Amino acid sequence: MFSHTEPREAVLNYGHWLIRRSQEWQSVQVAEGKRHSKTVIVRLEGIDDRDQAAELLGCDIGVARAELPDPGVGHYYFGDLEGLKVVQRDGTVVGTVAYVMQTGANDVLVTKGERERLIPFIADEVILDVDLAKGVIRVDWEWD
Repeated sequence: MFSHTEPREAVLNYGHWLIRRSQEWQSVQVAEGKRHSKTVIVRLEGIDDRDQAAELLGCDIGVARAELPDPGVGHYYFGDLEGLKVVQRDGTVVGTVAYVMQTGANDVLVTKGERERLIPFIADEVILDVDLAKGVIRVDWEWD
C-alpha cells in the first residue's frame, strides 16, 4: 500500500482502518505490517490469500477522525482546509478551498471562485492566518 503519513509506516499505528470498496466504507483490522522501500506491506485480518488482497488494489484507506492526533499549532489536515473561504489581505474573497495539492516544494491550495486559483501554502508569507473556527484563510497573494 502507499501511505501519506510521515513517516510512511506511521499508518500502522492505526490498527483499525476503513477501506472504501464500491463507494462503501468497511471496517478492517491490521494484523501486521512493515515498511518496504517506498511503500508499506500490510496483512489485514480476514484477508488470507493473494486473490482477496488483489481485490483491494486501488481502494482508499482511511481512519476515523477521532483516531488522528492533533496536528499541532500551525499544521492542518488537508480535509480541515477544504471548504474554507479564502480572503485576500484587502478583504477580497478569492473563493473556497476545493482541495490541497502536494507539489514537493510546498503544498498548494486549489481554490474555486470566479475561476480556479493556485495559492502556495507558505505560512507567514502567503498564508497570513488560518481560522478554522471562522472558516477563513487570509492570504497575501498576487495573481494576474
